[in-house]
Amino acid sequence: MLVLAIETSCDETSAAVLRAPDMATKAGTCPSGACPPDPAPHILSNIVLSQDEVHAPYGGVVPELASRQHIKTIAPTVGEAIARAGVRLDEIDLYAVTQGPGLIGSLLVGLSFAKGLAYFHKKPLIGIDHLHAHLEACFLEDPAIAYPVLGLLVSGGHTALYLIEEPLSYKLLGKTRDDAAGEALDKIAKFLGLGYPGGPVIEKLGKGGDAKAFPFAVPRTKDRSLDFSFSGLKTGALKLIRENGIMAENPRLADFLASFEEIVARTLIDHMQAAADQVQPKSLVLCGGVARNTRLRTRFQEFARRAGLDAYVPSPKLCTDNAAMVGAVALKRFALTPGLTTDLDLDAFAR
Repeated sequence: MLVLAIETSCDETSAAVLRAPDMATKAGTCPSGACPPDPAPHILSNIVLSQDEVHAPYGGVVPELASRQHIKTIAPTVGEAIARAGVRLDEIDLYAVTQGPGLIGSLLVGLSFAKGLAYFHKKPLIGIDHLHAHLEACFLEDPAIAYPVLGLLVSGGHTALYLIEEPLSYKLLGKTRDDAAGEALDKIAKFLGLGYPGGPVIEKLGKGGDAKAFPFAVPRTKDRSLDFSFSGLKTGALKLIRENGIMAENPRLADFLASFEEIVARTLIDHMQAAADQVQPKSLVLCGGVARNTRLRTRFQEFARRAGLDAYVPSPKLCTDNAAMVGAVALKRFALTPGLTTDLDLDAFAR
């Protein structure tokens, strides 16, 4: 089976072609009482077209510009994915598309395009939750991850903790109540005039800085839940910037950026540790665009070693928004529910 997946939830236009795994490679019997995991799908192509240059002058994603750019690039991106996969469009058996959450205008571009293809070729179409797709990215490279899995999803628009007790079972444990972690990084970079996207810029300029130079307190919610809140941390950072005259040319800039990056990473891992104490997972997963951050990955691995748990992070190309992870979820859903189809009145959801 071949699936063509489309992802346009924010500011990346992505299309991918995946082939379902050959189940003949899975053992037919399980003498030990534990069947081996299903093999991962084969990624034949995964095209991701970034809009960073379009949004950089504004220091963040402009929704109207994002949707217009998707309109311009969706057809050639899908065409490139088909060409690189070495297949024909009429060979596709299943279509998958990000249904939400995301920017509503951007979502509608991908959703409308996928509906058109599914209608013309009379093939099933499956709508996929963008956050569930991020969590699935690790399984594309490591299908043997042991359940239950505790997943930390960190991106520009989302910060959340999930418990995955079995395939396609995603239980939300905690989410951000205001700014996402990636959004907080972007806003501080924008305030300092450092460029966009903020996360990679802060990581680069803060390298070698003293992460203990500026005092930050780990933000906590009043009810001590697993929810995140980064708005107070962002406000505290702006206060320190003004009090210490931190600007792009300031010699203490690297120290400030390293300190801010460290407190963001520490906050994320502290919440993950609290969740792990509650749900007792066998494995840990870190995913989302901010999962590319070296400091966060290091703190994540350190926590996993202390806890004695297996830890997984997707390769950088699968951390960012991409269609391969969307196709992976679709193939799993289709395998568990043969003949599954979705009506073409499938609607997008922003939240």
